[in-house]
Amino acid sequence: MLKLTFHGAAQEVTGSMHLLEADGILVALDCGLFQGRREESSRKNREFPFDPKNLHALVLSHAHVDHCGRIPMLVKNGFRGRIYATPATRDLCALILRDSAHIQAEDAFYLNKKRERKGESPIEPFYDDDDAIAALRLFHAVSPRHPFWITRRLRAEFLMAGHMLGAAMIRLDYQHGGGGGAQGATSLLFSGDLGRFDTPLLKDPSPFPESDYLICESTYGGRRHPPTSDLREQLADVVNDTFRRGGKVVIPAFSVGRTQVIVYFLHQLVAERRIPDMPIYIDSPLAVNATEVFRLHPDLFDQEALAFQAQAGDILGGDCCTYVRDSEQSKAINRRRRPCIIISASGMCEAGRILHHLKNNVQNPRNTVLIVGFQAAHTLGRRIVEKQPEVRIFNQTYKLKAQVAALNGFSAHADSEELGRLYRPIANSCRGAFLVHGEPDQMKPLAAAMRDAGMPDVQMPMPADSFVLDADGR
Repeated sequence: MLKLTFHGAAQEVTGSMHLLEADGILVALDCGLFQGRREESSRKNREFPFDPKNLHALVLSHAHVDHCGRIPMLVKNGFRGRIYATPATRDLCALILRDSAHIQAEDAFYLNKKRERKGESPIEPFYDDDDAIAALRLFHAVSPRHPFWITRRLRAEFLMAGHMLGAAMIRLDYQHGGGGGAQGATSLLFSGDLGRFDTPLLKDPSPFPESDYLICESTYGGRRHPPTSDLREQLADVVNDTFRRGGKVVIPAFSVGRTQVIVYFLHQLVAERRIPDMPIYIDSPLAVNATEVFRLHPDLFDQEALAFQAQAGDILGGDCCTYVRDSEQSKAINRRRRPCIIISASGMCEAGRILHHLKNNVQNPRNTVLIVGFQAAHTLGRRIVEKQPEVRIFNQTYKLKAQVAALNGFSAHADSEELGRLYRPIANSCRGAFLVHGEPDQMKPLAAAMRDAGMPDVQMPMPADSFVLDADGR
């Protein structure tokens, strides 16, 4: 029997985790952190709906924290199985999980000082650096298109998803008792997070293989992105307009993936003299290290990026950018009064150095906060996108006077049309789909479109919803 239960990113975007039970053996797909309201996300992050000691294996789609960020907690609570990931995902997790532990320690330290003044008991980080290191020892790298067996009857294979470096779809084949063949096997495709077509730097997503069941992300299931061909022009316009005002461009960006794409475009614009000669700071130690991982995997770059690399050498900044590690150098950026570009993490403005840059720059109308990615509900990034007149940073209120620009074309998530390009070829042969990693207003139009395309059954599971998948349907 193959049973599927949804425990994260169900009717929401963060906390991706889905549980397979194959012949009583538990296998997890992803194990991500929940992000959003502090108290609610803290409760969700500290609880597992199963005993981690009983988990046989984890198959990881990619290295964003909302997909991998709870893995050290899993290990802390007794998980000792293998963690399967692509080589690039493994390399990035070596950075991201330890960085996550560091951020949690800093947040706990800051909050506990306030709690002590109020006479409240201290809080503990979800996990520490030792837990992250212990988790990394369990990683087992498997290249895309190389099938591997998780259990005696459950086989998996990674297919490139195009979302970020190393991001993969996961195709699973479960052999029922009594032999193989069409009646003896069930196939399940987990999309992970799907990238866009014709975006800079990375290769396009692979086509969906025919599968009995599909778990599909729906982040932008009801929305269209601007054409990717317009992105460089739009970025240049924002930079030039802000420069003319004498302001700074502050870009909250995920350290892994989004930062490298933005730097790649800025490098091209500088080389073409399309934007002024102004300092560009990448203020994130994680982004600095992640960029080195990108340089280790040029096999994942698209042809345009490889051509630019042959011409320009280092396509991820070269001499036009300053990568900042030191905290004192980070503080010095905020003392700067002349125009510059600051790219910093986190992408949803929930933690990290970006909070200091926003605190120092959101009240100046000459500046621009440039949003280049999805902002989950209840995050500071979402409140900035909504242009709320006041925002709270470090528990203090600041007036949002800076210009706010959003370039949704930079999203690393496929939009409704790109999702259709992937699912439509398999719609009639697929028995059913489960939509995850999306808010209801994005899931519903995608579900309707999938049904119109011929998908016979489209579900939008709630947390803890379970489905039995077998060779004859559910």
